Amino acid sequence: MEAKLEGKRVPQASLGNKLEHKRKKRYKQPWILHFMVLPAAIMVFIFSYIPMSGILMAFQDYKPALGFFNSEWVGLKHFRYMWENDYFLQITWNTLFFACSKIVMNLIIPFVFALLLNEVRKMALKRTIQTLVYLPHFLSWVTLSGILIDILAQTGIVNQFLVSVFGIKPIFFLGDGNWFRFTVIASDVWKEFGFNTIIFLAALSGINPSLYEAAEVDGAGRWKQTIYITIPALIPIGIVIATLALGNVLNANFDQIFNLYSPLIYQQADIIDTFVYREGLLSGQFSFATAVNLFKSVISLILIVISYRLAYRFAGYRIF
Repeated sequence: MEAKLEGKRVPQASLGNKLEHKRKKRYKQPWILHFMVLPAAIMVFIFSYIPMSGILMAFQDYKPALGFFNSEWVGLKHFRYMWENDYFLQITWNTLFFACSKIVMNLIIPFVFALLLNEVRKMALKRTIQTLVYLPHFLSWVTLSGILIDILAQTGIVNQFLVSVFGIKPIFFLGDGNWFRFTVIASDVWKEFGFNTIIFLAALSGINPSLYEAAEVDGAGRWKQTIYITIPALIPIGIVIATLALGNVLNANFDQIFNLYSPLIYQQADIIDTFVYREGLLSGQFSFATAVNLFKSVISLILIVISYRLAYRFAGYRIF
């Protein structure tokens, strides 16, 4: 058989060889780029894959002096104890409460704020507001926790304001379980909603201006343009953010909780990650802590797979 290549008739076998040669050549050309990735790949292998051998501790009565190979194998003992432990159910509920509340609030508030900021016509003012709300995202929770502890203390500026203006008793924001939950969710939203706002603003910039022009010609005001053009355009990216956040439903932000909570409120504030830290590193219960963390990792993996499936099905979003 023959085929045409650049106006010439050449055998099919010859055409296949030339295409294969071009494909190999294209692969070999960026070899230096692949080589540049090698150090990062080695680091990931050393720090992310090799430590996975520690999963064995979840099925052993691990003793550091005996090591992985000589410690007693106990099977699912730690997993059974985990499910029979009422406190584990409590910290699971705390984790879900914190994570789900943050996901919902970090979706609704940036969505509304992006709509409001999009109505600002002075670009200098718009950029200033955007920068101010985005700035806390770059601060670590160690820094922010120190600030929050100072201003929310019983003698802090917030309580002084409440006492002087409203005449109420000082609120123990970080020592009362219910107020602590509110503080954690509110402070996380304050820190992160600026970042999600930028995502929604980027989606707004992709809306075709002719849609607004056509709506204005038809007599639609700013409110109706927002209802029928802006909001429907933001819904797909909102679906993507919500579904991808599903994979983090068991991650309630260890850094934030660890730097803000205290033994007074363990019952209402303790989450899976802080519990694993105390049991594993402070109490030396390495096997039990590993079993708890392995359970969390497996559930998170399942949720991540489900979230990417949902994102692709409802919003056409996919990574590969």
